[in-house]
Amino acid sequence: MKILCKWLLNAAALLAIAHLYHGVQVSSFGAAMLAALVVGLFNALLRPILVVLTFPVTVLSLGLFLFVINALMFWGAATVLEGFEVDGFGAALLGSLLYTATGMVINLALDRLFPN
Repeated sequence: MKILCKWLLNAAALLAIAHLYHGVQVSSFGAAMLAALVVGLFNALLRPILVVLTFPVTVLSLGLFLFVINALMFWGAATVLEGFEVDGFGAALLGSLLYTATGMVINLALDRLFPN
């Protein structure tokens, strides 16, 4: 139940980001649900590989390169999906920061709502 709630809330957060920031466009709630799923899969499968491969750059940038990796995951999901568009890397960077911040709030709320 917690995973379903997290998925729905992340999709709603993606829609909210699209309404607040013009660099990210989402055509419908269904597209937002699919985008939230693909961003989550990219973060679970591709992000760890990229973090390991770019470890020296991440260390030299004091961890700031992780923001670039997050933006690439966000931008990559937008290139794969129809109905979810990002207007370039700068928009992907800001959109991924907003999406990550809302995701942290969602995780905190769901951890309090569904204690393990």
